[in-house]
Amino acid sequence: MKTYDVVVVGAGHAGCEAALAAARVGASALLLTLNMDHIAQMSCNPAVGGVAKGHVVREIDALGGAQGIIADAASIQFRLLNRGKGPAVWSPRAQCDKVCYQRAMKCYLENTPGLDILQAEAVDFVTEGDRIAAVRTQFGQEIPTRAVVLTTGTFLRGKLHFGLRNFSGGRTGDAASERLSAALKETLHLRLGRLKTGTPPRVLAKTIDFSTLEEQEPEKGEERFSFWGDLNRALFLPRAAHREMPCHMVYSNQATAAVVRANLDQAPLYQGKIEGIGARYCPSFEDKVVRFAHHERHLLFLEPEGEFTGEYYINGFSTSLPPRVQDAMIRTLPGFENAVISRYAYAIEYDFVFPDQMERTLRSRLWANLFTAGQINGTSGYEEAAGQGLVAGFNAARVAAGREPEELPRDASYIGVMIDDLVSKEIVEPYRLFTSRAEYRLHLRQDNADLRLCGFAFQNGLLPEAKYRLFTAYRDALAHTLELCCTVRRQGKTLLEHFTVYGGEYDASRPLPFDETLLELDRSPFRERILRQLAIQAHYAGYLEREDHSIARLKKLEAWKIPAGFDFAAIPGLRNESRAKLIKAAPSTLAQAERLDGVTPAEIGLLQIHLTRLHLAPDTVESEA
Repeated sequence: MKTYDVVVVGAGHAGCEAALAAARVGASALLLTLNMDHIAQMSCNPAVGGVAKGHVVREIDALGGAQGIIADAASIQFRLLNRGKGPAVWSPRAQCDKVCYQRAMKCYLENTPGLDILQAEAVDFVTEGDRIAAVRTQFGQEIPTRAVVLTTGTFLRGKLHFGLRNFSGGRTGDAASERLSAALKETLHLRLGRLKTGTPPRVLAKTIDFSTLEEQEPEKGEERFSFWGDLNRALFLPRAAHREMPCHMVYSNQATAAVVRANLDQAPLYQGKIEGIGARYCPSFEDKVVRFAHHERHLLFLEPEGEFTGEYYINGFSTSLPPRVQDAMIRTLPGFENAVISRYAYAIEYDFVFPDQMERTLRSRLWANLFTAGQINGTSGYEEAAGQGLVAGFNAARVAAGREPEELPRDASYIGVMIDDLVSKEIVEPYRLFTSRAEYRLHLRQDNADLRLCGFAFQNGLLPEAKYRLFTAYRDALAHTLELCCTVRRQGKTLLEHFTVYGGEYDASRPLPFDETLLELDRSPFRERILRQLAIQAHYAGYLEREDHSIARLKKLEAWKIPAGFDFAAIPGLRNESRAKLIKAAPSTLAQAERLDGVTPAEIGLLQIHLTRLHLAPDTVESEA
């Protein structure tokens, strides 16, 4: 059978980006999926983006990935969240047509050179030394490969809970992967844990009285996820016309809560039937009723599942109560008195790999050519999965070519923040990104992802030349205009200082407080983007400068590399607690060691001294504890 550079197991959002990234950098890639018709399935809410998640989608786009392009093609409502706050936390989000999204991604994959797709179940591995030599399928095939990326989502020993009844499944309608979970333990000797997530019921639109609901219209404007505009239109994506659809808001009430309280004996979460740990930031509705009993109502969002379906998703109404209870709960909502559920809600628990077994490149510490991405690493969300998938696929291709994998630093991207958190912090619940997780969030804005990452992407073969040329034209125009703004003065202030009148958000309806010809933007195709950047730069100028100093210090500590297999037990003076954490986390740099809970600045100083004695201090960096 053909030998592949990279075999990706699982075709969810992580697997799609992994396979595409590997192929983009020149690797021969194979994407294995249990069902060709369920590639990139939006199993939960058919939406992309949101707080911090939207930043990740922009970063994926800047790195040449597909999620932003596909989301734009499938969007039925686009919004920029947190408009009332500062630009650092503005977050793009799109409600998508889930069928369009799935078909568009499948089409994109099928038309990518160097990428094959096979409907088959991976059940085991063939190993040679510290490497995986082949992936074994249920057909008995052994697919030779130089690197493997595991992106198995919720399928590893997946169990669905509908009240006190439970069924094996990777999601409703799909079989679980039982044998692969066993192979991860028995063949690859990886430590596995158990997590839980859930989804709300879907309701038929024709049975809802929308006249009683508050409508949430799409935002007007041309803003989308992808930076590349016309360059994306050359792609064949299966959608004839773009249509926007409204969402609606509705509140639960005391009658809804009463139904839940009367049936808690049927909730698997409260009857010890679920061993996996769920996400605290996204509790089930019954959990909201129990934990927040003082709240008389809870806000729910009614969101369309697509352009050519009558199903609606009730965001905020996840539950694992039995179907008959779900029917009763739904009918207590205003406008839902005659509502009919088309798909019942459920909870799902599944195996995951403790991510402290991975490096910051997402490579296994045990296996030299194994990478993991997505929910198998303990994360939650399409965007977190896709960001990891891109990094894992790119690095798998590098390893297959005999090169060292690359890390994305946490001062350059939210993807880097997420991966660093995963491999260095203890995962006790599904991990989700928030802007608060990033120390340098003023630099890591959604609007400047291309400025942060396109150079890296092009240098490493992830970004095609046509996109890079468009980026450099914008970057150079912005740099020229910014230089003018910092040097030209009017009325005793630089032009940039005049932009503070906008408070960080450029308003095209207000004239500039000086002659616009000074900016030399009259013929620039990037005029609006540049003006928005200038408003943000002026608003955050002092804060950005302070953050620059913090980033410089981080880079000094990142330059202190800690080699694999470093003997932390040999360092005198470390407390037992810190020594245990360092041994478990195996940090690759002094900066990563500093972020471990409980490791003190004094102990970082001891590490520096020890590295210096071993001649491992960076040549060009001053020591700094």
